[in-house]
Amino acid sequence: MVQFKNRYLVMEVLVDPNRETGDADPIVLSGFNVTKAIKDSIQLNFGECGLASSLLSFQVKYVNPITKICIIRVSRDDHKKIWAAITMVRSIGRCPVSFNLLDLSGCIQVCRRKALECDETKFELYKHLYGDRVTPEIKKSVKNNFERIKALEN
Repeated sequence: MVQFKNRYLVMEVLVDPNRETGDADPIVLSGFNVTKAIKDSIQLNFGECGLASSLLSFQVKYVNPITKICIIRVSRDDHKKIWAAITMVRSIGRCPVSFNLLDLSGCIQVCRRKALECDETKFELYKHLYGDRVTPEIKKSVKNNFERIKALEN
């Protein structure tokens, strides 16, 4: 029996604060949006064959739309190619973004710990910046995301 070797990337999505979009709505970060942006970048930079070979194990496992932390699973053989494609993503939708790698690991447990630590730190900063505007719905949503990340498994 052959075991499938994966790498897990903990990424931070940095939204450009000086973006020039006509919309007043902030970017809605979801697993679908992140997946689509990365797949488009892989196809643009590595072609159809590069996309097809990397899609076997590529999956966005977790996205927190408030703290903008995500966990991406890729195969061990393709992790450098996908990492390169992620660094070349310049927008999600019409909103300019860039990605920052926080951790790279071969084990989801280590990745979960790092992502949870980063999520908690960023949410404390978020609460400090927005103060009264942090509604109970946002707190509940973040708590649910913390529970989701704790429950992550292969």
